[in-house]
Amino acid sequence: MIPARETYDVVVIGAGAGGMTAAVAAAEGLRVLVIEKTAFVGGTTAWSGGMVWIPANPKMKETGLSDSVADAVQYLSSTVPEPANAGLRAAFLARGPEAIAYLEANTELRLRPVKAYPDYYPERLGATYGGRVLEPVAFDGTRLGKAFARLRPPLPEFTLFGGMMVSGLDISHLRRVGKSLRSTLRTARLVSAYAWQRLRAPRGTTLHLGNALAARLYASLLARRVEILFSADVEDLSMQGDRVAGVVIRHGARDRLIAARRGVVLATGGFSHDARLRKRFFPAAAGFVSATNPSGTGDGLRLAAAAGAALNTDATSPAYWVPASLFRRADGSRGVFPHTVTDRAKPGVIAVNAAGRRFVNEALSYHEFVLAMLRDGNGELDRPFYLICDREFLWSYGLGRIKPFTRNYRRYVASGELIEAPDVAQLAAKIDIKPSTLAATIAAYNAGAKEGRDPEFGRGSTIYQRHLGDAAHKPNPCVAPIIRAPFFAMRIHPADLGTAIGMKVDAQARVLRADGSPIAGLYACGNDMASIMNGNCPGPGITLGPALTFGYIAGRHLAEGGVASIASSVATTSV
Repeated sequence: MIPARETYDVVVIGAGAGGMTAAVAAAEGLRVLVIEKTAFVGGTTAWSGGMVWIPANPKMKETGLSDSVADAVQYLSSTVPEPANAGLRAAFLARGPEAIAYLEANTELRLRPVKAYPDYYPERLGATYGGRVLEPVAFDGTRLGKAFARLRPPLPEFTLFGGMMVSGLDISHLRRVGKSLRSTLRTARLVSAYAWQRLRAPRGTTLHLGNALAARLYASLLARRVEILFSADVEDLSMQGDRVAGVVIRHGARDRLIAARRGVVLATGGFSHDARLRKRFFPAAAGFVSATNPSGTGDGLRLAAAAGAALNTDATSPAYWVPASLFRRADGSRGVFPHTVTDRAKPGVIAVNAAGRRFVNEALSYHEFVLAMLRDGNGELDRPFYLICDREFLWSYGLGRIKPFTRNYRRYVASGELIEAPDVAQLAAKIDIKPSTLAATIAAYNAGAKEGRDPEFGRGSTIYQRHLGDAAHKPNPCVAPIIRAPFFAMRIHPADLGTAIGMKVDAQARVLRADGSPIAGLYACGNDMASIMNGNCPGPGITLGPALTFGYIAGRHLAEGGVASIASSVATTSV
């Protein structure tokens, strides 16, 4: 018997982007509680690039970019060809722009379109070269006051000088320090501002990327007086008949029953860090490396399953993938660096398999890159793959967490993270590859690279690939020879950026039973909800876009008392 009883209108489990969006959307006139198992808000969002993919969004029109739902439907019909979740994709396309408009009008969320960020398959009909991707506007963390300490910090590998965040635009300025007066002055102002911020805070307070997105949603919760309970574990859902009526939590040394008059939203972040579920759903070659926050251990899925929820396992891929390198931080913790956009597509690096041969176009999306790793691995657990480059590449672009213009890279060599050799033959020997094979691979690549070509894989052949390359490098921003000793290798592993398998939901984000009926009072969003893209990855921000949209849908449906809005009726349209 649990004696204590508290009552809220809505209880949200998880303080990532989806959960915070659901909470702020429901808080208009309702009493809302967010329960977070860790000591921080933000989840994996706070570590991410913060990109949000919303076709035909209102911000595009404001900046003169054109798009339409019809174009998005055409694009998704080829990149997500499976019929599963067609109704949910239609709901996403119809209500995603509505969600952005609502959040910008009623919360602290501010987004802007990235004008030059192509969809991942720009050659497909209906693709755009930019604008569908929204990024958070920079946020001043001091606006959170003491609550700033509750915002999950970004990964240290994505900051400078021990805590300074920079935008994508500023990265280009940093690379031109000493070469451009404008960039040098810009960098000096950034560093000066950061130094001043550190006098008042433990890290930089000018927030960018996913940290800015999480901070803006957190500020919105605070403004609407949404209560947040930290370091609490949800042990069970409380049922009244076949309706979810609350949660049983463990907080401190005691259990508490918290009632939810209208419903509970599950947004716990998926199951990336649950070994049992990974083994059940992931291919064997995927291993156990994840670039997500460790709190995603399948809590929401277990809670929902106990209430009769159905899982949607009909996915092309069970997760969204990224190649990652592993390392040890100074404090002894294991670091996972996701190789998303910083190095793979730049000119002068190749990826090789255990035999020393290239197996993929290195400038493809991170998801496609790992799919190629999994195919090449052929089910073999922990099969080795490497990125190979020379000293010119390492200096100009960095590799993994090693930043450009790093003079003292020896500590990375000493730790084993970076492998160095004076020639290709010795490098091959160090990574257990036949020297003649690796030499032949590099020679074949270099033969075309000297002319800016990649006959084997066509690297740099699409606008997306060129976008990730170095625009200043001619004639191909993605291709340059590997010729200047010493030579380097870095091992990479298949890693996930989030799970695609999750609970079946309807167009109102209500969790469904196996027979298709909704479980009254139970909603899901984010990675707890099955991917509407079925594990396909058509563009950047393909997890955060649906997370915000269906978090908004769940929150508004609860705020409206469970009555479907007129706009949601389009969810019956197929995509």
